[in-house]
Amino acid sequence: MPARRLARLLVPLLALWGAGPVAAQAPRPSKYADLVRAELVTEESAVAPGATLTAGVRLTMKPGWHVYWRNPGDSGLPPEIAWSLPAGFSAGAVAWPAPERIPVGDLMNFGYEDEVLLTVPVAVPATLGPGPVSLRAKVSYLVCERECVPGEASLATSLPVAPAGTSPRPDPRAAALFAQERARLPVPAPWPVRLRQESGTPVLDIAAPGLKARDVAFFPYSETALEHAAAQVATSDGAGLHLRLQRSSQAAADAPAPGADGVLTLTEDTESGPVRRAYALGDAAPPAPAAASPAVTTPVAAPAATGEAEGLWHAALLAFLGGLLLNLMPCVFPVLSIKVLSLVRHSGESPARVRLHGLAYAAGVLATFLGLAGLLIALRAGGAQIGWGFQLQSPLVVAGLAYGLLAMGLSLSGVWHLGGRAAGLGDGLARRAGLEGSFFTGVLATVVATPCTAPFMGAAVGYGLTQGAAVALTVFAALGLGLALPFALLAAWPAGLRRLPRPGAWMETLKGILAFPLYLTVAWLVWVLSQQVGPTGLMAGLTGLVLVGFCAWTIERGRMAGPLARRSAQAAVLLGLVGLAGLLVALDRDRAGPVAVAAADGIEPFSRARLDALLAEHRPVFVNMTAAWCITCQVNDRATLRAAAVREAFKAHDIAQLKGDWTNQNPEITRVLEANGRSGVPLYLLYDGRGGVAVLPQILTEATVRDALAALPAGTGPRAALR
Repeated sequence: MPARRLARLLVPLLALWGAGPVAAQAPRPSKYADLVRAELVTEESAVAPGATLTAGVRLTMKPGWHVYWRNPGDSGLPPEIAWSLPAGFSAGAVAWPAPERIPVGDLMNFGYEDEVLLTVPVAVPATLGPGPVSLRAKVSYLVCERECVPGEASLATSLPVAPAGTSPRPDPRAAALFAQERARLPVPAPWPVRLRQESGTPVLDIAAPGLKARDVAFFPYSETALEHAAAQVATSDGAGLHLRLQRSSQAAADAPAPGADGVLTLTEDTESGPVRRAYALGDAAPPAPAAASPAVTTPVAAPAATGEAEGLWHAALLAFLGGLLLNLMPCVFPVLSIKVLSLVRHSGESPARVRLHGLAYAAGVLATFLGLAGLLIALRAGGAQIGWGFQLQSPLVVAGLAYGLLAMGLSLSGVWHLGGRAAGLGDGLARRAGLEGSFFTGVLATVVATPCTAPFMGAAVGYGLTQGAAVALTVFAALGLGLALPFALLAAWPAGLRRLPRPGAWMETLKGILAFPLYLTVAWLVWVLSQQVGPTGLMAGLTGLVLVGFCAWTIERGRMAGPLARRSAQAAVLLGLVGLAGLLVALDRDRAGPVAVAAADGIEPFSRARLDALLAEHRPVFVNMTAAWCITCQVNDRATLRAAAVREAFKAHDIAQLKGDWTNQNPEITRVLEANGRSGVPLYLLYDGRGGVAVLPQILTEATVRDALAALPAGTGPRAALR
């Protein structure tokens, strides 16, 4: 992993460890008290039926501390707001003021110091009771100086209802605050702006001849388009202003050129003195300083699925059911063959011994779930934008899984023999190795199962990761228990064991047959790897498979040879393993950035800016968050979303389709997942274009999609265009 990318991950994590008890969600030490003061304010003094209320979350930071913009830069997290509004009310998108560049070491963050007001339009229903109206919001934020501290605040305010036929007056106590913050909002650029490529270097051209500007800075909406910490060099000539940028090192070599979607800030020297200005560029530019998209499309949104897992025990039950169903998902099928063979192999042993194998398998499942969950919690606490299945976003993990499964498949095919008395380790260790093998089977079942998301599982995991470490670990333990329970019960059921066939010569044929699901999984993992690395990395990964085969063959040849030949085989295996390590290093160096989805069949690549622009047009939008390593996603895509009837339904309702690929890390997609109470893919969102959004099930059918489209409000789609 390049040093710069490693720093982006570890800087906030080490900062949180330095904060000590804060990371564990214990009471804050006094040194962290009152770093941020949060308030919920409104511009209007009353609520008018059928009007739009302008609400805002005001964050005041201690000197030297900062919070983050929608694109936090090289590290950090933007503030998130979960609204609790009366029936009929709906919160729109946040209007983000222009940010500042905040250097932290060799990284560059985008955010706000001192104070910021995040304004949100709130749509009010046409009919209201007598009042008062209560607005509630829970704001979560990450505030940083040299160290980072997560925080949250529950805010509330109450407003009277304006008399019918009257317009509420602005609240004089908040008028100056909203006017000041509105002046910080970017406005559409008054000149033509384009981003061109000059020998691979992005150059932002602002066709503003005669513009006298300094302190020019461009803040992209995309978190992976440009190198945030690189110097931005501004020059001017007769054609206008030119800003030289640097393409992100995370971008894939074949990724499309970055767009000009973002915010441009500059200081203009006028006759009356310097004036600081901010301009919104690209498709997501707001139509006016005071306006905002009427839809909830930013990370500041109420989690749509959290209600499915309300309460710890409810979430644990959902996780347990999801773990049970995970045994039926396609990800676990290759491991089922190993489990079946394991039961057959041990069916001749005593019931007590077989029960120990069942417990060892369950222990492997639980230990792996809790270990992955603990690592995920720690990295997320440090500001890393990752979710469940994060380990498969690493080419090293994908390649390692492919190598391990290939080695196991070769063992089942008889190329080499894993463990046993013949390895010279003695009968006692061989017997322990049997239980260790069951434990490892549980580990493998968990790791291979992570690309799949079973029903009930998404809401439970999303809830757990937002409720603290203790709750998250409880939810993941319940998930692991559900996955382990069927095999453990079968191992503990003597009547069922007696129905299993006795071990015999036929097992060699069965072993050979059961090797092929593992080879199929290796082929799938190599395909996933091809999405994550370039040609050089893919070649390194394929060569590693050859070395695994060579090592397995050499080990078996040495096992049957004399002492001298055995030592030579051991040396050859050692050299092969060293070569394998070198290939993994080469593979990691050639890793790709976020996967760019090619526009096809009316499907556009997802970006938050594009989603905002479509919803500003009141266009219905279907968002598909997927990943190459997510088998559930691939099955849904091929069996349902590509079906002719479903495609015709999308066209008939004039639905815009956006597809986000989470195969590699992509912070924008992670934010959308979190805003909707999810921690992994798949996620399917259907925006109705009027401020509403529906979260579709994780297992899709044609009927499910067609029914969801048919339930869209009247007036959306092509009928709306005729009015």
